[in-house]
Amino acid sequence: MERIYIKDLKEHIDKEVTIKGWIDVRRDQGKMIFFDFRDMSGKVQGVVLPGATEALAVGERVRPEWVVEVRGKVNKRPDNAVQADKLNGDIELEVLEIIVLNEAETPPFDIEGDGKEINEEARLRYRYIDLRRERMQKNIRNRHEITHFVRDFYKKEGFAEIETPNMTKSTPEGARDYVVPSRIEQGKFYALPQSPQQYKQLLMSASFEKYFQIARCFRDEDTRGDRQPEFTQIDMEMSFVEQEDVIAINEKMLIELVKTLYPEKKIKETPFPRITYKEAMEKYGSDRPDMRENKDDPDELAFCWVIDFPMFEKTDDGKWTFTHNPFSATQPEYEKDLIEGKNTENILAAQYDIVLNGSEIGGGSIRSHKPDVLRKVFETMGYATERIDANFGHMLKALASGTPPHGGIAFGFDRLVMLLQNEPNIREVIPFAKTGEGRDLMMDAPAEVDPKQLGELGIKIVKEKK
Repeated sequence: MERIYIKDLKEHIDKEVTIKGWIDVRRDQGKMIFFDFRDMSGKVQGVVLPGATEALAVGERVRPEWVVEVRGKVNKRPDNAVQADKLNGDIELEVLEIIVLNEAETPPFDIEGDGKEINEEARLRYRYIDLRRERMQKNIRNRHEITHFVRDFYKKEGFAEIETPNMTKSTPEGARDYVVPSRIEQGKFYALPQSPQQYKQLLMSASFEKYFQIARCFRDEDTRGDRQPEFTQIDMEMSFVEQEDVIAINEKMLIELVKTLYPEKKIKETPFPRITYKEAMEKYGSDRPDMRENKDDPDELAFCWVIDFPMFEKTDDGKWTFTHNPFSATQPEYEKDLIEGKNTENILAAQYDIVLNGSEIGGGSIRSHKPDVLRKVFETMGYATERIDANFGHMLKALASGTPPHGGIAFGFDRLVMLLQNEPNIREVIPFAKTGEGRDLMMDAPAEVDPKQLGELGIKIVKEKK
């Protein structure tokens, strides 16, 4: 008999069906046994009646989280037993046969409820069980819906989804790289990308004009409770645009996303308000202002754009460094100052961040598309000519080949999903999240590597003497 998904059982009232899934709850009621059965589509209550001798024998043995195949008849519930607030609250499965497909050990914790009272390390160590709970299923499935909405939106706007490499060259983007040793060229290393920044600009040089990607990014950062060493970005770039063009299309995307997938939520203000970096710091003490009227309302969404960021800031040793990334252009009126090397502390970047409820969810800029301007940025930061050419010669050559004005933005996808799902941290919306220390407790990673494999890479581990 063809398998029927639980969500479709209402279409088969008074008929025999076969479902497959997990035993969610088991309850003995005298000569009857009640079950809640669960599959990826939902739950349904089932009952084994006294006359179903073989089903009763199996039903007495099975336990929660066992995987079963169940044959039964779909019956309407009596009016006084209807649970109108639940999926399938008006039907019941009369169980005729139970086939055990796999037994299960007693779970390390209960998957009923939201699980937030359970130690997070235990949840991450047994993530495949934690993901079975209803809240986590909803989070991950809604993440899927957001992914596909974003893809469809940019496609309709004429963007091409293009994958960029995950093995590249180390770049100065504000965090440490994860390096990957080469076996063929011993002593040399690839780096995992902190972002597709350079590649997407090179795609503009290649005349694709409109690019986007749901991109995996990697940053070897110090321990932070709400960061992950690998994360996902919504990454986009477009040519022949100014700041207003990039802001407009991405504001449209966010508004349509909320209206389509989260109609219960309300956006506080459209168009999204704009606030300068200086104003944000003076008024809110942060460049991530929370502009909600009621911070206790889970359905209020207060988006805002923060603009007019400083191009440079001083390091601890008194040198200049970039505030966001070195590829941002100055605002047009400050380009002359950059070239002439004056007024550095007051130069403003064509940079814009998007903030939601006090969290930065994205950042972007209009980029330097002239090689002499980009070179001057690196010179301002004290880079020697040799270093500039060694690390960024490919970018300078590309810009010199006829690269149009361009700009874009990258959204922190995990953080966006977190806020839309009303979750307290990004680990709740990432299927196989790592701890705040960057450890995968389930796989026990990072882990030591076989010495033979290290030898093939020309690497020897030398332990520091204490």
